Parts: sequence; C-alpha cells; structure tokens
Amino acid sequence: MKSLAGKVALCTGSGRLGGLGHGMLRRLGDAGCRLVVSDLASVLNEGEAETPNEVVADLLAAGCDVLAMPCDVSDEVSVSAAVAGVMAAWGRLDIAINNAAIGDVICPLSELNYADWQRVIGVNLSGAFLLTREASRVMNPGSSIINVASQAAKTGFRQMAPYVASKHGLIGLTRTAAIDLAPRGIRVNAVCPNHVTTSMGRAQSEYFSALRGLTPEDYRAGIAERVPLARVGKPSDTASAVAFLVSDEAGFITGEALNVSGGEEMH
Repeated sequence: MKSLAGKVALCTGSGRLGGLGHGMLRRLGDAGCRLVVSDLASVLNEGEAETPNEVVADLLAAGCDVLAMPCDVSDEVSVSAAVAGVMAAWGRLDIAINNAAIGDVICPLSELNYADWQRVIGVNLSGAFLLTREASRVMNPGSSIINVASQAAKTGFRQMAPYVASKHGLIGLTRTAAIDLAPRGIRVNAVCPNHVTTSMGRAQSEYFSALRGLTPEDYRAGIAERVPLARVGKPSDTASAVAFLVSDEAGFITGEALNVSGGEEMH
C-alpha cells in the first residue's frame, strides 16, 4: 500500500501493548505511516522518563517515526490540544482512528448507574465525535477517519447496555460524518470486530464466563465454535482491514461498517 507512505496516522486509546490500537499502528507503520500513539497521560507514562510507554518503544524498535500524544477523548479541550500538537509537530493529519473505548460497565439494565452510562457514552461515542470534528478541520482531501466499533454495534449483548448503545451510535456517526465530509474528500468508515482477547476483551470474557459457570478458556473456546472460521479474532485482523480502508485502494468506500468477525456477524 504505497499510498500510505509518509502519511500521519493518529490512533486514540493505543497506549496498551497488544491492544487493537497497537496492532493498527504497527500495521500502518509497516506501510510507511508516521504514527501518533495517543492515550491518557497515565497510560503513556507522561512525566516518567525512565518508564517509556511499551507501545511507543515497540514501534520505535520497528523503525517507525512515532509521536506520543496524551489525550482524554472525553474532554473537548484535550482532544483539540492533541490535534493541534500533531499539526505543530508534523504539519498534517491524514488518518484518525477512534479506538479509545471503555467496556467495564457490565450489569443488568435495572441496576445500571446513570453516571456509569454517561461515562461510557462520553468516551466511546462523544469522544469519537470530538476527534472526528477536530481532525476534519485540519485534514486534506484524501484523508480518512476510522471508527472502531464492534460486533456490539450490530447485535445486542446482555448486561452491556451502555457499551452496545455507544457502539450502535458510532455506526450512525460514521454514516452521517461520511456524508458531511465527502464534499471535502474525507472518507469515514467503521470496523466491527467480534471478540479479541485484548485487555478489555479478556476482562469481558472473564465476567461472562463466571456468569455462566465456565472457565475463561472454555468460554472463549465457545466463542470460537460459533465463528465459521473457527477462531477468535486477533488485533492483526482488524489492523489489516483498517490499512485497506485508509488506503487509496478503498478510495470509493465511505460510510461503511465492515465486519471483521470470521463470519460470526453478517449484517
């Protein structure tokens, strides 16, 4: 994908080793992108020079050009400052990936705390809106925005009302943003992975395995049995889909929500 060489790609929520954000940035770095690892300052180990962020260290070791940019996506000022920081450092922003998300609020709807509802929506949906708005203000024609949704953007899951609602909303944001930004040559798409055993996926699978009286290993094996391609997802699966969608090869694709689920989700 030679069209990606030299482009600047920012991914929120990408500061955890082995996460989806790490995988997506590594794939884009392999294609020649300059990379912005963006996450909470605490995750990036800001102010702790002796403990550099592991994702940043890994990408630098791979020979990538990397910038660490703290950002709290639920804070409007922080998002604006992050985009301004990228522009000050590299003068362009070609790819923005809305990956930051929280999925730790799992409980029956009747017991759901309103503050927890607002916290999930604030990060998963409002955060994506804020970065989409700020990035679109500085992007040139040919740029792309990717929203990392989920199988939960298309299917309901028990005890996960705020997460499912936020991911369904992200598809609506994707479609409207694609229409609004098309005249400026900016494409907006979403990817919808099913279970990936990142730190969030592992925590969710441990909760639901306990709820069903299963071991986490048996629970994840059950997931694989439901997938036609007979395995759970890997960060590299989503990363490859994203690399395609932001490339010139996908130049006539916008407003889509691409399943990356091994055939488990087909609509």
